[in-house]
Amino acid sequence: MTDSKNINNPVGQGGGQRKRQSRAERQSNGPHRNLDRQNAADKKAELVRKMREKARAAEEATEAGDAGTQS
Repeated sequence: MTDSKNINNPVGQGGGQRKRQSRAERQSNGPHRNLDRQNAADKKAELVRKMREKARAAEEATEAGDAGTQS
């Protein structure tokens, strides 16, 4: 029997076998990171939407002000 104790072959760890981890999971880039990325993308999309709405409102306000001064 081998004495290897790396993450994918935990000899003598007790409590049964451990799941083999992919390279990404060993680097803390597992499935939970995909959710983090999705949440970040959602927040960014919401921020962009709000910024566009503010810009559109400001543009409409300046157009309304210009139209009133030309008469």
